[in-house]
Amino acid sequence: MRSTADRLRVALGMLAAVTVFGTIGYLAFGFTLLDALYQTVTTITTVGFRELAEFGPGLKIFTIVLIVVGVSTVLYSFTLIAQLVVEGHLGEFVGRRRMDRQINKLTGHTIVCGWGRVGEAVAHDLDLAGHQVVVIDQSADRVADLEFPTIVGDATRDDTLRAAGIERARALIAALDSDADNLFVTLSGRDLVPDLFIVARARADESIPKLEHAGADRVVNPQELGAARMASFVASPNVAEFIDVVMHDRSLEFRMREFVIPADSPVAGKTLRQANLREESGALVLALRAPGGDFTTNPTGDTRLEPDHVIIAVGTDEDFDRLTRFATPHAGK
Repeated sequence: MRSTADRLRVALGMLAAVTVFGTIGYLAFGFTLLDALYQTVTTITTVGFRELAEFGPGLKIFTIVLIVVGVSTVLYSFTLIAQLVVEGHLGEFVGRRRMDRQINKLTGHTIVCGWGRVGEAVAHDLDLAGHQVVVIDQSADRVADLEFPTIVGDATRDDTLRAAGIERARALIAALDSDADNLFVTLSGRDLVPDLFIVARARADESIPKLEHAGADRVVNPQELGAARMASFVASPNVAEFIDVVMHDRSLEFRMREFVIPADSPVAGKTLRQANLREESGALVLALRAPGGDFTTNPTGDTRLEPDHVIIAVGTDEDFDRLTRFATPHAGK
């Protein structure tokens, strides 16, 4: 069943259509554009100051039709507006329209489906990394005061994903509580945007191959990751603490990040020794990943940097800013 706000959107669309219909009709009877619009508005709002021309039979019949259609549409719209005011949802409706416009302007954002503990942590980490995020959740109460653009709806539905701008999104994260729901989200996302990067959450191990088969690029079991992290604090506490600092400690700027070498980069074709990235940027290169997906860990100075290589490095935000300016043509200009 449609909400009052949804019905008001339809009513306002009908009102606009009636206004256009009336204006075009009066234009056809020889009115100027301004007179045609004026006559339409005064007719459908029942104000009716005066007729701007001598009405013949054809014009009278057209005006009767316009009155019947237009007045009922106006009254219906005003009734819905009054209902929204009485119910206290008018501000919510206006805010929803503003948020929809904000989402429509986004490009390259990440859609997070499900505002639970996992979805919340993912959204905040992405935000800290500088990524734009749109959150989808069925509960209006859970997303009422979020700092992110939100869509209240069923993430397994194509129209909900489209409302979140999936055609323009960079990635989709299925973090719903149910593996079955995450499977549907993955299928829908892959069907709508075949090249979209999709990360899915899995609760059960048997769901992992199903989600991968459905089109998820990565499948994560948070319980297993949490268990492995807890075990690492016992087995290799210093290594675990170092990884926490560079990946999870939000109080420090020291981070592990990746950088893709553009085709026209001045370092493309050079060895690491020739590129001198450590001295030029301050970032420490830990690994390289070739376009084919193979990793080179602890690369030597003779390792050659090629276009589309991914550099995995450790450093501060300032280090990565310098790396971007150094290795990207015209960066910052």
